[in-house]
Parts: sequence; C-alpha cells; structure tokens
Amino acid sequence: MREKIKVIIMGAAGRDFHNFNVFFRDNDRFDVVCFTATQIPSIENRRYPPELSGKLYPNGIPIYPEEEIYDLIRKYDVDKVVLAYSDLSYDYVMRRSAIVNAAGADFWLMGPNATMLESKKPVIAVCAVRTGCGKSQISRAIFRILRNKGIKVVSVRHPMPYDRDLNKQICQRFESYDDLDRYECTIEEREEYEPYIDMGGVVYAGVDYEEILRNAEKDADIIIWDGGNNDFPFYKPDLWITVADPHRAGHEIKYYPGEVNFRSADIIIINKVNTADRGNIEIVRDNALRLNPDAKIIEGISTISVDKPELIKNRRVLVVEDGPTVTHGSMSYGAGTVAARDYGAEEIIDPRKYAVGSIVETFNKYKHLKNVLPAMGYGKEQIEELQETINNADCDVVVSGTPIDLSRVIKVNKPVVRVRYGVGESTFKELEKIVEEFLKKVEIS
Repeated sequence: MREKIKVIIMGAAGRDFHNFNVFFRDNDRFDVVCFTATQIPSIENRRYPPELSGKLYPNGIPIYPEEEIYDLIRKYDVDKVVLAYSDLSYDYVMRRSAIVNAAGADFWLMGPNATMLESKKPVIAVCAVRTGCGKSQISRAIFRILRNKGIKVVSVRHPMPYDRDLNKQICQRFESYDDLDRYECTIEEREEYEPYIDMGGVVYAGVDYEEILRNAEKDADIIIWDGGNNDFPFYKPDLWITVADPHRAGHEIKYYPGEVNFRSADIIIINKVNTADRGNIEIVRDNALRLNPDAKIIEGISTISVDKPELIKNRRVLVVEDGPTVTHGSMSYGAGTVAARDYGAEEIIDPRKYAVGSIVETFNKYKHLKNVLPAMGYGKEQIEELQETINNADCDVVVSGTPIDLSRVIKVNKPVVRVRYGVGESTFKELEKIVEEFLKKVEIS
C-alpha cells in the first residue's frame, strides 16, 4: 500500500473547497493532487492558494476543467475521486462514476458526518431539492421573523467564490452595497446578497466556512444556513427545512444531493402550490410521506410583486430570469415570465438571436431556454455581454425576474420592470409557528 492516498476533488467552486478544508487540508493520509471545475463559467485554470491549502500544500493546488478528469486520473495515478458539487441528476452522477471507475479510481460521495461543522449557536438550515425551489425567500422570511422578535440573526450563504484570487474571498461579510462593490460580486452573488442588504441584514459567504462560522457566531444569536443549489448544509442544523417544487414533481427523488435534504428534513415545504397542478403537489407529498414520514409537511405560497405593471400590458417584453434557476436548475421560466403573462404582455420575445459572446454559449448549452434570458454575469466580460444582449433585443420593455436591481450593474436602453418574489401571508404565519416552536427548544446565550 502506498504511503498516501491520491485524491482528485471534482467541484464547482463551493462544496469542493469546503470538503477539502474540513477533511483533507491537514490530513496526511491523503494527497489531493488537484481540483476539477465545471457548471460555472471560467472557474477552472486557477489555483487553490497556499494560504487556504495548509502546510501540506505549500504551493497550493491546481484547478483543471472537469473534461480532463479521465486523463488526470491516469496522469497522477489517482486512487479516489470525490464528487463535490450539486444539482445533478442521478444519470449524470453515475456517468461521472463510470468515467472515474473506467480510469481505475474509486468514486466517493462524502456525507454530512464527514463534512458538517458544529456551531456554538443554534442553526436553522434552509435547503432544497433543486435550484429555484424558493428557498431564498423562505430563508429571508425566517430572518425577518427572528429579527422582529428582537433576536440577533445573520445568514450564511452557500459559497460562490468565483474571483481569480480566492484569498480575497476567504471570509466575506455583506452589510451594504459598498461591500458588494468592494468584493466585485458577480450577478449570481448579488442575487443572493442584495435582498438581505435591502432588509438591513447581514450575510456571510466565502471559502473557509470554519472561519466564517466563528465570525458569524460573534454577530448572531441564531444563524440561518441559506443553502445553494440543492446541496446539504455545511453546518449541523438544529432545524432542517427543505423546500420542494411541485412544478418539478419527482425531482426530489431524482437529483443529488437534493434527496439527502428531502430525507433528512424536519420540515418539508412544498412550495408554489398556488401555481402548481394539484396532482403534482400530491406526488411530492406522497414521496415525502414515503421517504421521510417524520417530517412535518407544509404547503407554501410563493408570491410575486411588480413595481410598474402598467408598462407590461400589450407590450413586447424581454424576460430576464434568475440565472441558476433556468440554467442548471432546468426551469424553462421563472417569476419574470409569470409576471409578464399575468400582466398582459402582448409577446414574450425569443432573446437567442440577440445574444453575444458567452450568452450564445449559454443558450447552446441549455437548449430548453427559448423565451427567457438568464441573468448570466460571472465576471466583468460576461456582464458586458449580458448588457449588449439586452440592448440588442427588439422589444418595448425588459421584465426582470432576477432578485437584483439590474440597473446597478448594467446600463439598459429600455424601461425595466422589476419583479420581486416572496412568501404568501399564510406561509409566513406557518413559518412564524415553526420559529416559535424552535425557540422553545433552544437556548440563546
């Protein structure tokens, strides 16, 4: 047996770095020869820096494109490959397993016991079975409920460290729009952070979630884990809430690691029931009762509000949607589309012929997208390409279903109608009951 077990971690700039930090960084039984990257544009061909890699990796660790995984296994004579990213169909996961096994290595999925950190403060985790289920509005509603009770609360968001220099993103604290500019946030990051800032809240994110946790504990009596994609929490939850989407009924048992959340939850919220088919709602409910009979099941109302609805009626509109929801979340529409239909748009245009640069590549990759433009913006160049695509479009109005204020990051030559989404009043009251029951069980120091 060789002295050290050689490992490659397959990721997408999130779970991969976390698993390394908490399990491999100072573990001299293993030699992590590289990371691979996929799913997010332009996050490969950089290096996990020495400052984060620890004493065993004084030169840091290279990050390669996932397409090279077979050759990398053979080149480095790798023993084990860890799959460490999320929102993946089981077919996709096992295809990666076949590639890894064919190259001679073991395929490894790491679970909560090996990767969760324990907090000194109570943790409420809000996760999902797929990207775009509505977990962020649930998280923010819980944030408001706790703060209204006079409890100090911060949110810790699943990582999105896309900067070329990861040292800039070790532990980030967002409290103002100046913080978003200081950290040069992508559109995807802004989509998650801006709504907390608009509420006067604080949200943490970054790369090193041990350091993030210890800083968050100083700020808060209770921590909300605001999950990303359909990943399970980095922190051990005292209350585990999982959001499911009846518009994609059955996905709760077909996607990794969303089914982990579905089976592990204390509370399952079947969201968007006000716009879903009752038969699909019952499919999700039946799966919940079968796989997690101890979980409390709640039906959630997802609401939208529009700032200038009069600009939509009888107009030709371009709909911009939340990027992750309609790309790797595989939804063909989102809140912007719903608003455009509800408020009488004459036509929702097809944006594909107006696309430029990497936006063209996005449409080529996600062929289910036809009448929506995903708010792609994973760097300055792509943000400029998004701006050019919007300004090229032959339409009267832009209906923006992304959570951010687009005007803060791009200059648009058309009127923009902003669509916001949240939880319905009945759902908010249900969440208040859940929080009150939770507070009776935990001690806040």
